[in-house]
Amino acid sequence: MSDRDKGGKTRVKAKTTSLPTGLQFPVGPMHLLLRKGNSAGAPVYLATIPECLAAEVLELAGNAGRDNMKIRIIPRYLQLAIKQRRRV
Repeated sequence: MSDRDKGGKTRVKAKTTSLPTGLQFPVGPMHLLLRKGNSAGAPVYLATIPECLAAEVLELAGNAGRDNMKIRIIPRYLQLAIKQRRRV
């Protein structure tokens, strides 16, 4: 059978740059911003910075919620976490 009989070629799903690195933040848009700004840099490392900051703030906010015996993180806990981080 030829390819025409099968209904055409199947497309392979695109693999993102964030997937092999294990990041949650998108690397592609970071790379695009670096290219537009005519600056050199590694977009993977640039994407890890906000991910690490977000993880740290969410962990502190979760701790603040646990201290108040709550399950959900509300904006107040985020505010407390950021203020607590500034004091340290």
